[in-house]
Amino acid sequence: MSMETTLLQTWLAEETAIRAKVSPFGVSSREYLRSRNGKDFLNGVNTGETPPPPIAELMGFVLISAENGTVVFQGTPGPQHYNPSGMVHGGYAATLLDSAVGCAVHSTLPAGKGFTTLELKVNYIRGMSDKTGPVRAEGKVITAGGQVAVAEGRIIDSNGKIYAHATTTCLIFEI
Repeated sequence: MSMETTLLQTWLAEETAIRAKVSPFGVSSREYLRSRNGKDFLNGVNTGETPPPPIAELMGFVLISAENGTVVFQGTPGPQHYNPSGMVHGGYAATLLDSAVGCAVHSTLPAGKGFTTLELKVNYIRGMSDKTGPVRAEGKVITAGGQVAVAEGRIIDSNGKIYAHATTTCLIFEI
C-alpha cells in the first residue's frame, strides 16, 4: 500500500470519526461566542458542544482540527459544486480557504473578541472535479495584532497536490 493511499485512508477515517460526534448544524448565540476563546469555540465543534455552521452543511466540509493559529478543514468536491463548464466552481475553493484562514485567526482570539474578513485573495493552481477526492484547506496565521490579523492558506489533496492558495486580512473587534 502506498503512502498516498494510507494518507487518504487516514483522512477519510478522521472525517468519519468527526462527523459521528458533531451536533446538528446551527449558529451559536452571541453570549456563547463571547464566553469562549476562539480555539475552545472551534474545538467545541468536534466535541458536539458548538454547532457546526450551516455553510459547512451546504458545502459538505468539516473542521478537522483547530490549534492556536492553525486550522484544517476537509471536503470532497462533487458534481453539486460544478459550474456550467463541468468543473468545481472557484467559489468552493474560496469558501474552504476563507473558512480555514478566518478560523485560523479566530483560533488566536481571547473570549469576547470576534473577527470579520476585510480582504481575501485567492490564487487558483488547478481545477477540481468529482474525481479529485478529499481536499484539505489549511489556514495559518502570519500575524495577529489587537485590531488586524493576516493569515495564509492552501488547498491540497492527499497526494500533496496544491489546488489553490490564499491570503486574508481580518478585522478584530469586541463582540
